Amino acid sequence: MEHPLFIYNTLTKKLEQFIPLHSPFVGLYVCGPTVYGDPHLGHARPAVIFDVLYRYLTHLGYKVRYVRNITDVGHLENDADHGEDKIAKKARLEQLEPMEVVQYYTDRYHYFMDKMSVKRPSIEPRASGHILEQQEWVQRIIEKGLAYEVNGSVYFDVEKYSKKHHYGKLSGRKLEDLYATTRELEGQEEKRNPYDFALWKKAAPEHIMRWRSPWGEGFPGWHLECSVMSTKYLGEVFDIHGGGMDLLFPHHECEIAQSVATIGKDSVRYWMHNNLITINGQKMGKSLGNFITLDELFSGNNKLLTKAFHPVVVRFFILQAQYRSTLDFSNDALIAAEKGYLRLMEAYTNLQKIKTSDNDSPINFQTFEKNCYAALNDDLNTPIVLAQFFELVKIINSAYQQNEVLSKKDIEYIKNLYHIFIFEILGLEPINKEANNELLEKVIDILLNERIIAKEKKDYETSDRIRQKLNSIGIEIKDTKNGTEWKIS
Repeated sequence: MEHPLFIYNTLTKKLEQFIPLHSPFVGLYVCGPTVYGDPHLGHARPAVIFDVLYRYLTHLGYKVRYVRNITDVGHLENDADHGEDKIAKKARLEQLEPMEVVQYYTDRYHYFMDKMSVKRPSIEPRASGHILEQQEWVQRIIEKGLAYEVNGSVYFDVEKYSKKHHYGKLSGRKLEDLYATTRELEGQEEKRNPYDFALWKKAAPEHIMRWRSPWGEGFPGWHLECSVMSTKYLGEVFDIHGGGMDLLFPHHECEIAQSVATIGKDSVRYWMHNNLITINGQKMGKSLGNFITLDELFSGNNKLLTKAFHPVVVRFFILQAQYRSTLDFSNDALIAAEKGYLRLMEAYTNLQKIKTSDNDSPINFQTFEKNCYAALNDDLNTPIVLAQFFELVKIINSAYQQNEVLSKKDIEYIKNLYHIFIFEILGLEPINKEANNELLEKVIDILLNERIIAKEKKDYETSDRIRQKLNSIGIEIKDTKNGTEWKIS
């Protein structure tokens, strides 16, 4: 590799060369969804971005332990320390057990992520499965004198913590500014200061999700789960923590404080945050009427859409922007992305049809490979990678349309570039892949039936010719007592 990988560290506010803590092992933790509703476009961006990071680190030869959590308890309305638990509220409205809601929407999340070719993480822990570990952390923070209990709830003492440590170093906030801007909410009188945050909340009588604790029946605060689960599975200090920009404050800021208070040091070496998605220039939100789910995107069942869009087109749309920049969604932008994606795939098809020769081409295709690696090493600059491929598309289409000749070596080299960068790292599979597989099976079944008929007629010459033709294109035939089996070699 000519250039080392550089990523933008939100903590230090600069590009830093990525050096794994325990080479060649990489610990990657990404904040997953709170599973109380269908995943939306805002969920898709971090899932795709950190999937590309996961794929690229794996491609570079690292052994990656990728942990992505499921929040199924403790996330209260408006990301506050008061109000109703989002999942408990959904369960009450639909008259279900909370874990029924969790299972249903976790399955929905996986379904849509699979459609977008997002790989499953190595470990996907749930907050509700780590209650004891979270209680242990609360107790340790209390023992350090950095948390206090009030009426069965436990709060982190931000002011006391800030006497020795910088609360706000990730987001750039100052304590005096927080005091002036923190919202006054119902129940704030329990706290010593309005910016203190809950480690453990006392459960109200009507609260469904509750666990016994030294402080009474209750449930963990939202911020605690990630600190506990990331260090449990990746160690006290690990490489990368990722998530959306909307989690930077207060969620990730609180994570840092909890980790420093509990284990005496920052757990994360590189913080990575993807920027937000806007819709027609506005922040996406239900209150603005511009909220769009992945189900609506893939079905076209939304007033903002004129048609349905394939999941891979949505993935391509997300990768057209560098992950730290704002991505503006619109129907027109998706239509443009679809055209671009189909053009990229059409060129790959045309590549198979170009006439070949043994002569070398005057074009240095290795430059494209070098530029793609340089772009990915420059903080996952996926738009530059795609731009390189659209330059290749021009060359491919020109050769195909003008009936020009390319060397066999160059055509194989370009195919390999597609497989490495487009299919493997960016995860952009051809839209018609499933349809092609089904069609291939039908065609082979027809040929094998013709072979059976030929054998029954003792026409072994035709039978052998069919076998040989299939073998020549990589289809292996095996006759068994149960019939003929085939596989792609």
